[in-house]
Amino acid sequence: MNKKLFVLLVVLMSLSLIGIIFVQSYFINQSIEDRRQQFSLNVKRSLSLVSKQIDDYEYRNYLDIMRQYLSENNVPDSTAVQSLIVSFDDDENEQTIVHQNIILEERYRVPSLFFEIDADSTDFSKYRNQKITEVYKKTPFENGSVERVSQIKEYDEMSDDTKSFLYRDAFKSLVSSYDYPINKRVNKDLIESFLNKNLKNQGVDIDFEYAIYDDDLSTNIRSDYFEKTENSYGIPIFLDNNDESSFNLWVDFPDRSKFLLSTILWMIVLSIIFTSVIIIAYTSAIYQLIKQRQISQIKTDFINNMTHEFKTPIATINLALDSIRNPKIIEDREKVLRYLGMIKEENKRMHAQVENVLRISKLEKNELNISKEHHELHDLIEDAVTHVELIVEDRKGYINLHLEAEKSSILANETHFTNVIVNVLDNAIKYSDDKPKIDVYTENVGNSIQLRIADQGNGMSKQVQKRVFEKFYREHTGNVHNVKGHGLGLAYVKRIIDDHQGHISVESEKGKGSTFIIRLPLIS
Repeated sequence: MNKKLFVLLVVLMSLSLIGIIFVQSYFINQSIEDRRQQFSLNVKRSLSLVSKQIDDYEYRNYLDIMRQYLSENNVPDSTAVQSLIVSFDDDENEQTIVHQNIILEERYRVPSLFFEIDADSTDFSKYRNQKITEVYKKTPFENGSVERVSQIKEYDEMSDDTKSFLYRDAFKSLVSSYDYPINKRVNKDLIESFLNKNLKNQGVDIDFEYAIYDDDLSTNIRSDYFEKTENSYGIPIFLDNNDESSFNLWVDFPDRSKFLLSTILWMIVLSIIFTSVIIIAYTSAIYQLIKQRQISQIKTDFINNMTHEFKTPIATINLALDSIRNPKIIEDREKVLRYLGMIKEENKRMHAQVENVLRISKLEKNELNISKEHHELHDLIEDAVTHVELIVEDRKGYINLHLEAEKSSILANETHFTNVIVNVLDNAIKYSDDKPKIDVYTENVGNSIQLRIADQGNGMSKQVQKRVFEKFYREHTGNVHNVKGHGLGLAYVKRIIDDHQGHISVESEKGKGSTFIIRLPLIS
C-alpha cells in the first residue's frame, strides 16, 4: 500500500473515531440536560401541590373550628340583610307579583382561643339565602292594606363553592392580620409527609432537605442538614388574598447529580462499552496494518539478504568447479584439494543458514525438542570459542576469557546452548569493522550465574537495542548487504535462553561496542 494513502486512511479513520466519541458525548450531555430540566419541572410541580395542600390543611382546620362553634347553636351577634325586590303586574289575572331575594349575613364574634392568636375575639360570618314570592289581588286599598292571595318562602344556604370562597377569603384575611406563629400553622412531620408523597408521585424518589424561610430568615420548620444553594427549589406558601406571602418553602437535593446520572447510567455504560470495543478494534487494526507493513519490509530485506547470502557461496562454488575443470589445475592435487575445501565450506555455510531458519520455525511451533542435562557453563563457553577462534585469529583479533564464577553448574542442552554462545560471538565479530576484540566474563550473582560477552565493535543505538532480538530485524545502514546475515541469530538466542528460564539483555553505545548479558539459574 502506498505510504501516503496509508497515512491518509489512518488520519480519516482517526477523525471518524474522534467524531463518533464527540457525538456520543454530546448526546449524553444533552440527555443529562433533558433529565435535569424534567427533574426541575417535576420538583416545581410537586412543590406547587404541597403549597396548595398546606393551604387546604389550614383551611380545613378553620372550617372544623367554625362547624364546632356553629353546632352549639350560638346566636349571631348581629345580622345584616341585603334584599333584591322585583315586582310586576299581571293584568290578565288582576294580580301583582312580588319577588324578593334576601341575603342574610349572620355575624358571630368567635373567642380567640379557637385560633390561639393575640386578639380577644375574631369575627366570623355565616350566609343564608331567602327567597319570597308574594301574589296580591289588584283591588283598591282598604284601611291602608292590600289583600295577599299567596306567599311562598324558600330558604337556602349559600352554595358550597360560594361558601368556600367566602370562608377561605375570610380565613386568609384573618391569619394575615395577625403575626400567627408558623409552628402553630404547620409542623415538620406534615411538611415531610406532603413532600415525600408528591415527590414520589412525580418520580423524584431521592433524599431531600427542606426549610421554610420568612423572607430571608430561616424558621424552625426545617430539616437538620438543609443548606440553601443555587440548586435549591422554592415556592411561596400561606398565600394571602393577593397571592402574596413572606413565607417560602425551599427544598434541596444533595444527591441530585447522582440521581440524574443513574437515570441514564445504562446509556453511559453501553456507550463506554461500545466505544471501547471500537477503540480496541481500531487500534488493533492500525497495529496489524503497521505490523504487516513492517513484516513486508522485513520480508523484502530478508529475501534480499538471503539472496545475497546464497549468491556468494554459489558463485564461489561455481568458480571453484570451473577452476577444477581446468586441465592445468586438475592435475595439481594441492589446488584441487583447496578448491574442494572451499566448496565444502561454502556448502556448510548455506546449510547453516537453512538450519537457522528451520530452528526458528520449529521454536515458534514448539516442535523443537530441547532436552536438558547437567553441564558446566565454563566448558560450554570454551567449546563455543573453539568454533570462532580461527576467524578471530585470521582477522588479527582476540577472545579473552575471564571465567571467575566459582559455581557454573547449569541445566542446559549442550548443542543449543553452545550455538547460543557461538551466535553472540559471531555477532560481535561481524559488527567489528576493525580487529575483533572480545572479552568473556562470568560471575555468580545470588543463585544465578551471569555471562557477559563484551566487544569493542560498532555498537548500536537505543532504538536498535529495543528490537535487536526480534526475528528478521537488522539495523538499517543504507546497504542491507554490508554485513552478512539475515536477522535470525539473536532471535534464536533469545528463544533458547527463554527456554532455559534465563534472561538476556544488551548494553551498547554507538561506536563504542556492545555487551550482551546472559543470566541463568544455577543448580546444585
